[in-house]
Amino acid sequence: MNSIYLDHAASTPVHPEVAQEMLKVMTGQYGNASSVHAFGRLAKRTVSGARDRIAKALSCDPDELVFTAGGTESDNLAIFGVLSATANTGKHIITSAIEHHAVLHACEELEKTGYRVTYLPVDSTGRVRVEDVKSALTEETVLITVMYANNEVGTVQPVREIGELARSRGVLFHVDAVQALGAVPISCHDLPVDLMSFSAHKINGPQGVGALYVRRGVHLGPRLHGGLQEKKRRAGTENIAGIAGFAKAVEIATAQLEKRRDHDFGLRQTFIRLLEQKLGEDSFIINGHPSEFLPHILNISFPETDTETFLMNLDMEGVAAASGSACTSGSIELSHVLQAMKLPQNVLRSAIRFSFGLGNTTEDMEYATEKIATILRRLRNRS
Repeated sequence: MNSIYLDHAASTPVHPEVAQEMLKVMTGQYGNASSVHAFGRLAKRTVSGARDRIAKALSCDPDELVFTAGGTESDNLAIFGVLSATANTGKHIITSAIEHHAVLHACEELEKTGYRVTYLPVDSTGRVRVEDVKSALTEETVLITVMYANNEVGTVQPVREIGELARSRGVLFHVDAVQALGAVPISCHDLPVDLMSFSAHKINGPQGVGALYVRRGVHLGPRLHGGLQEKKRRAGTENIAGIAGFAKAVEIATAQLEKRRDHDFGLRQTFIRLLEQKLGEDSFIINGHPSEFLPHILNISFPETDTETFLMNLDMEGVAAASGSACTSGSIELSHVLQAMKLPQNVLRSAIRFSFGLGNTTEDMEYATEKIATILRRLRNRS
C-alpha cells in the first residue's frame, strides 16, 4: 500500500540539506553558547551566524530576531511580552476569530486578568475586513494580532492594509506568519509590522525551534526568566542544532520560493481537476478565498460524509490528511475557523484539509483522489 503524506500544513519532512547541517552541529559541537571558552565561542558563532542568515533572508536586522522553541512560544512571547511592557498604556486587544489557538488561548488568558479582547469576524472566505479593524480601534487599544494566512483554509489576510492602519493610530501590530513563511514573499522591514512569528518545521526545518521578529524600538518583557540569552528577551540555553537547521531551511525556502509555489499550486490544481473528473464538480466544495490563498493548502468539504469518518478511511488507504480542527479525547471538534466563516452545517462537518509540499508528486495526487473516489462510493453503498 502506498503512503501519501498530504499534511504539510501541520508539519513538513526535514529537507536533506537541513538534516546535514544539523548533523554537522550535533556531531561537532557541544559547547554552551553562553560559555566563554573556545567551545562556547564556537557555539556562539553558530547561533550568531544563523541569526545573520535568517535576518538577511527576511530583510530585518539580526538583533531584531529572538529565537524561540517554535511558533506557539513566538506568538505568546509577542502578545504577553508586548503587554507586559505596555501595561499602563491600555487594556484592549484586537484579534480575529480564526487565529491559531496559540493566539486565541493567549487572549483568553489575558481576558481573565482584565484585558478586553475584540474578536473580529471574517467573511465566508475567511478574510478579515479592514473596516472592521478600524471600527474596533479605541484609545485603549495597545495591540492588534492577525495572522498572515490561515492554517486551515489558506486564506491570506490584508496584512499590509491592517498594518498601515495600526501604524497610523500608534498601535502595535503582531502577525503570526508561521504558515506563510516560504509560501509568500516576506520582508519584515517592508511590511508595516512590529512583531512577526515564524516556525522552522513548516518549511522543512526541525520541530521545536522558531523565531520572533521584534522591530527595533519595540519593548518586550520576557516570558522566561533565568539567563541573559537573546538580549534578555528569552532565557534558556539555545537549541544550536535546531537554530542552524532553521537558518538553512529559511535560506532554501526563500531562495526557492517561486519554485515551491509553482510546485504546490500545480499539485493543488491537479488535485482539484482529478476530483472533478472522478467525482463531478457538484460532489465537493472548496473552502476559503478563491484568489487570496496559500498555494499549498486546499480545504475541501464532501457533504455526503463527515470529517471523522472520511479521515479514518483515508488513513486506512494510506493517505494522511487533516481536519485542521482540534482533536480532544480521540474525537474531532468542529473547526472554529469554519464556524467563524458561517459555513452550512453539512459543509462544516465534512471538511478535510489537504496540504502539499516537499516529496509530493502528480502520481500522489492521482493515488489520493482515486482513494477518495473509492471511499465515497463505499460510504454511499453503506447508507
